[in-house]
Amino acid sequence: MEKLNLPSFDYNIREIEGKRSIFDILRKKFVALTPEEWVRQHFIHLLINHYRYPKALMKIETGLKYNQLNKRSDIMVYDRLGNPFLIIECKSADIQVSEKTFAQASVYNSTIKARYVAVTNGLKTFCCHINHEAGSFEFVKDIPLMDII
Repeated sequence: MEKLNLPSFDYNIREIEGKRSIFDILRKKFVALTPEEWVRQHFIHLLINHYRYPKALMKIETGLKYNQLNKRSDIMVYDRLGNPFLIIECKSADIQVSEKTFAQASVYNSTIKARYVAVTNGLKTFCCHINHEAGSFEFVKDIPLMDII
């Protein structure tokens, strides 16, 4: 797997039924190791170890409906009251983070109404604060720390 611009962590990779899998500490099981999953697992550990987000407030591939279509967000973080706080869209390192990538996360967030949206490919990460009332957003320098939730 490609070296990312995210901190390394103690990952557990196994071959299961002829396919490489990585252990997901949130889902508590091995999942197929794809380039996107590699980025997602690094980002999960970044959120837990650096930003102090509790595992109990995080979900993977949260289902949602948009225009009667079933969609899934890569990582969802809830605040302590159970409200969506941060939605993260993960892409493989070979996919450039672009307006299209942000548009995908924004579509998901139009239903979810999280306060922050982040997009990462493991090499670059961008985060926006969303003001739903004003219909505006602004880029922030970093992922918000758990203490402000």
